[in-house]
Amino acid sequence: MQVTIFCTVVDNFGDIGICWRLAKQLHHEHQCDVLLYVDDLASFQRICPDVDPIQPAQTIEGVRVGLWSEDFIALANDTPQLLIEAFACKIPQPYLLQCQLLKQVPVWINLEYLTAESWAADCHGLASPQAGLSLKKYFYFPGFTERYGGLLREATVVAQAHAIRQDRALQADFWQRVGIADAMQFSRKISVFAYSQQGISSWFDWLAAQTATSLLLVPQGVLAQQLSTEYPALAHGRLQLGALTVQIMPFVPQPDYDLLLACCDFNFVRGEDSIIRAHWAGRPFIWQIYRQDEQAHLQKLHAFLDLMLEDAPLPLVDLIRRAHDAWEQEQNFVDVWTELASNHSQYADYVLEWQRKLTAHEDLASNLVRFAKNKHIIPRTFS
Repeated sequence: MQVTIFCTVVDNFGDIGICWRLAKQLHHEHQCDVLLYVDDLASFQRICPDVDPIQPAQTIEGVRVGLWSEDFIALANDTPQLLIEAFACKIPQPYLLQCQLLKQVPVWINLEYLTAESWAADCHGLASPQAGLSLKKYFYFPGFTERYGGLLREATVVAQAHAIRQDRALQADFWQRVGIADAMQFSRKISVFAYSQQGISSWFDWLAAQTATSLLLVPQGVLAQQLSTEYPALAHGRLQLGALTVQIMPFVPQPDYDLLLACCDFNFVRGEDSIIRAHWAGRPFIWQIYRQDEQAHLQKLHAFLDLMLEDAPLPLVDLIRRAHDAWEQEQNFVDVWTELASNHSQYADYVLEWQRKLTAHEDLASNLVRFAKNKHIIPRTFS
């Protein structure tokens, strides 16, 4: 099957992170010929070092990559059978007009953002006629139950995370490879991928005053910049505060980020791509959802927590809700963190139970391929 994906880079890495994972999985696990158009190759390179940001056409890990510029011209042999418009990025009209003239017109998917809200399940898979086009666009919502389109999940990612969680030698090898040779010496390791977080210094003070040592890993970005202003010593990449060590990390390739999450005891994640990876890592997490005007994002966050915590014991439900709200609203986080630390093992067990429930459903890439075939536009002989 030939698949073409259009992606604009929003918030630096989230959208391209998802599109790149999807493109690779469609190619490697479903033998699709995948063409990925991206409008910002420099940001793409941050999560995939093999990208050449000045090369308008290149092939990486078997996926063809093209630059989507203002004077966009489709690459040769671009005759999609599945056309994916990632996150309402608006495919150029001349390109769509060419597609509707193909002998075999593509199934056109608008791949939506992840949400647990019930209205999205009602809209999932619905067709929308497009003015001036004979093509229909189908709304496709990733999600956490069989009513949605599934989650990005490669065939080996869960088993890989399980293996490294159980093996300290594998963990030590990973930390050596990413340049943090002393990571295994710390009592707890916490990754913090977040937006700006006012008042975080009070949490740092609490961690610094504990007997147990903590290593806090902060990727380069908004929060790292904020912390470097508050703590000038971080300009050198590492800060020591009593029992707390804060380490600024460069962005790592996606496979290493997956391992990082599995090697940490607790993960703070933001946006869409990293929350999905946190699920497969199988470690306790807090999700900082993409902020929207008038606090609209909190409704999405609470819909997710309603679903995730449906079978959790009530004390854990209350704790995890309060922890997410405190982190999201940047207030009184230290108090709830002390409870999280005391209940870490219970949260860890529940994350694995929730993970097992999710892996009972088909993954996003497999569902997309099946959806396209079931439209009877793509012949059944294609893989």
